[in-house]
Amino acid sequence: MNLLPKSTADFGSTEYWNSFFRKRGKQAFEWYGEYPELCTQLHQYIKPKDEILVVGCGNSKLSMDLYDVGFKKITNIDISPVVIKQMQEANRLNRPEMTWNQMDATAMTFPNETFSVVLDKGTLDALFTDESTTVVTMVRNYFAEIGRVLRPAGRYVCISLLQEHILREVVSHFPAAHFMLRIVRCPEAGKGRGTEDAPNADGSSLVVFAIVATKLKNMPLRVLEVGLAGSHIERVQRPEEIIAAVAATQKAAMVCNGLARGSIAGMAEVSLDLFSPTDKERPRYTIHVLDQAPKRGNGKYAAFIVPQGRETEWLFATPAGRRKLQESAKFDRLAIVTLHRGHVYTDLEAVKAELAESVKSLAPQQVLQGASIPYLSIGAEVGRRETIHTGRSELSGEYVVEEIAGENGRLFRRLVFLSNQAVVQSEAALKMARVRGSRAPQKVIDAGYLACQHHLFMTVGVQLAANMDATGSCPIAVVGLGGGGLCTFIRECLKKTTITAVEIDPEVEQIAVKYFGLTLDARLQVVIADGIQFLADEAARGAHYSALLFDVDSKDASVGMSCPPAAFLEREVLANVRKLTGDCGLFVLNLVCRNEALRETTVEGLKRAYRYVLSYQLEEDVNEIFYCTDNEQLKEVTNWQELLRTAADDVNKLARKEKLTLEQELVDLSDFITALKI
Repeated sequence: MNLLPKSTADFGSTEYWNSFFRKRGKQAFEWYGEYPELCTQLHQYIKPKDEILVVGCGNSKLSMDLYDVGFKKITNIDISPVVIKQMQEANRLNRPEMTWNQMDATAMTFPNETFSVVLDKGTLDALFTDESTTVVTMVRNYFAEIGRVLRPAGRYVCISLLQEHILREVVSHFPAAHFMLRIVRCPEAGKGRGTEDAPNADGSSLVVFAIVATKLKNMPLRVLEVGLAGSHIERVQRPEEIIAAVAATQKAAMVCNGLARGSIAGMAEVSLDLFSPTDKERPRYTIHVLDQAPKRGNGKYAAFIVPQGRETEWLFATPAGRRKLQESAKFDRLAIVTLHRGHVYTDLEAVKAELAESVKSLAPQQVLQGASIPYLSIGAEVGRRETIHTGRSELSGEYVVEEIAGENGRLFRRLVFLSNQAVVQSEAALKMARVRGSRAPQKVIDAGYLACQHHLFMTVGVQLAANMDATGSCPIAVVGLGGGGLCTFIRECLKKTTITAVEIDPEVEQIAVKYFGLTLDARLQVVIADGIQFLADEAARGAHYSALLFDVDSKDASVGMSCPPAAFLEREVLANVRKLTGDCGLFVLNLVCRNEALRETTVEGLKRAYRYVLSYQLEEDVNEIFYCTDNEQLKEVTNWQELLRTAADDVNKLARKEKLTLEQELVDLSDFITALKI
């Protein structure tokens, strides 16, 4: 039986509603939810002593349910004489004090200030079918009538789906008419029941709101409030804030409905940010939802909570990593939850309780109502994150230095620029050691820890250059300091080197020295300069370096190459690099490029500058290390492989000799080196 209107304009038609109620007979029609789903909001704003006018009552049971729980002073009106007659007959004996009148809500005949509450369940939505002049005029007449029949301090309580054009008229009219306006969500209302007539019979949910407009005689200031998360009510300054908050709630529900109805297997993951009601600027959680084709596994749906501080690891920070995690977990759908810095999380159980409703809303429809959703994690804790310093760089913006507890409780110190919180700019491991002047062991930087795998292979390049340098010395330049982890490791491991680190940001040098254990002395100095200008100046004065390393990232996330900035690969810059490394030196480039065309252009530029160019693609990361030279010792591929293997062995041996806790053994490079030009 098709009882839905052919066009939205029918919602305002007396003929449509007469026909509708004749077809339905005595069966109530509850699009937006029944009394049990609305009672929490209704009882907050309507009291038993109120004289209540229900406009557009239809054959809804809402008035009857309110009457039965003690609200006796209820007057009902509807534009349809058919439904009024039905309701009069149905309630004459059991609810004698309740009255029913056929009346147009836009032209009521009640005296002024008759009621303390006007209750509207869907009538505004039925009237406000479009933004035509005729409809808008009718709605404004309706609002004027509400204001007229309400007593001072009386309330208009309207249950609505709040389409944008409706909400804009509401936030425009009521504050200007001296009403205090509050918009709250009715979280239990609008859920699909699977009946033939329900508009959401597929089990998805409508997002239902309550408009609460309180009439005041004199209100010099507009009072706008919104409550969309639990019982928290927030006062806002501008109508646009309410509109944006409602739109965000509706969009989130749309995503949840889509996830409930079908699988996204084979498609991109869906990501949602969740905010605390008291902090709309910083997400408290981010949830990534992934589906895979149903398999014989542990179940249909689970949530995985990533411990604090581990959200930047490949397994949790990248779509490919999260896909790997889902495959390992063996759930058809997995919701992966990350916790954001700047918030306090007491323990894992508190996080689970806080996430319960959100995680449930993302479940596939096949998950039975009330079924327990398993929560997965690493260990039984939410992890630890402690901020030890915050600051601001003139070049890179706000930053934080924090300490986190990693796997097995090991401590790490990190530098993160808040403009790109998903990326750890620098990381160092901490260990307990005795410091001169202190009796008890203290936290110190572990100089043998390399956070980035590519730093290890750049170090191999430096050792290769040292082995080829007949002078016995090995001056090197590193463009890009960061926390100084690479420079510190080279200084401690390769004792023949003298290092010049080039860093454009003076704040970064101070951070590296104060928080990341960078030691400046005769073997390691930092030059604060633009890297490109430094190379030009050094080439002009005839400087020479056995190895020159580029480990500098780009601030422009819009391009397909995030390391180095494209300007560092221009012909003039590479020409200066070639001058500085001479005939026997080595240029080592850390390239992070997801655009194949850009990579090809880069390779062509390197080939123009150097005769011999080889690359090493890291197995786990997106980094690719390029070794470039004109040294005739490396004319043959076999020479590259032999000398690089020797250099790798040397780094391993020297690290052990210096008692550096090098955790990543170098693999057999011959399996990965590709000759690009010989």
